Amino acid sequence: VQLQASGGGQVQPGVSLTLSCVASEGFISRYIIGWFRQAPGKEREFVAAVTKIDDLTYYADFAKGRFTISRDNAKNTAYLQMNSLKPEDTAIYSCAARYAGSVFGIHGYEYWGQGTLVTVSS
Repeated sequence: VQLQASGGGQVQPGVSLTLSCVASEGFISRYIIGWFRQAPGKEREFVAAVTKIDDLTYYADFAKGRFTISRDNAKNTAYLQMNSLKPEDTAIYSCAARYAGSVFGIHGYEYWGQGTLVTVSS
């Protein structure tokens, strides 16, 4: 499967943004989908994930209550809705897919899309 993230941009603090992750050459329904981010000078970190069978969702502490991950298997697309954005959310956001295993483990994701840059500043 190939993944392509989009929807990033430069926004002011407090606004919302929804990122999309479109899958091609494969069905997104077969995978656990995760979103990760990498801020300048920092390591990539887990943001959120959704499982493939029962659509359970998992979030990093900083994302709980502000971010929502979802998937639309009919559109072969996953989403990350981000509300109340903060300057510290500035990062490159990437989506990734894996067949099974821990949703939190970055190194277990087999497929990665190119990221989309989110810049939060006033």
